[in-house]
Amino acid sequence: MTGPGAITVRADAQRNRQRLLAAALRAFSSSEEKVTLEAIAKCAGVGIGTLYRHFPTREALVEAVYRNELEQLRVSAEDLLASRRPDVALRTWMDRFADYVAAKRGMAEALRAVVASGAISSSETRDVLTAAIRSLLDAAVVAGTVRFDVRADDVLASLTGVFLAAGAPQQRDQAGRMLDLLMDGLRARTG
Repeated sequence: MTGPGAITVRADAQRNRQRLLAAALRAFSSSEEKVTLEAIAKCAGVGIGTLYRHFPTREALVEAVYRNELEQLRVSAEDLLASRRPDVALRTWMDRFADYVAAKRGMAEALRAVVASGAISSSETRDVLTAAIRSLLDAAVVAGTVRFDVRADDVLASLTGVFLAAGAPQQRDQAGRMLDLLMDGLRARTG
């Protein structure tokens, strides 16, 4: 189909895809149990056929949710730097990283299968996250709010450690306190 109708179909399809990704993220992030694809489609307000047109398998949906969240986390570093002081942007980004980890927790089983298939690599993920952290750190160093000797890969390893120790939903307050401690350790010392 060509003409204005084709644009509408594509726009509708894109909206449906985004609604499915958002519904899947909510479902994977909030449920301890395995979420059905039918429940995700219903939550997104579409039929199961629409879900399967966009994501032919559970693994395809998990991969898309994962990649979408990783991209949003990457972009959020830029957005935060545009609207906040660099040190505040870094600490806020850490909270967004917590949301990212929560989403991964809910889809861990399916995510393992996607990683095993080679569709997602841990090095690719690490590179994206390290680059986002590096941009936040660089801006904070220039602003004089973070130590100049902090390495992005060390911050990523520290964040990972926080969420290994306090990654369960009921530990979110503790994780926040641990992130505050991490941020305090990153701050530039004066005098």
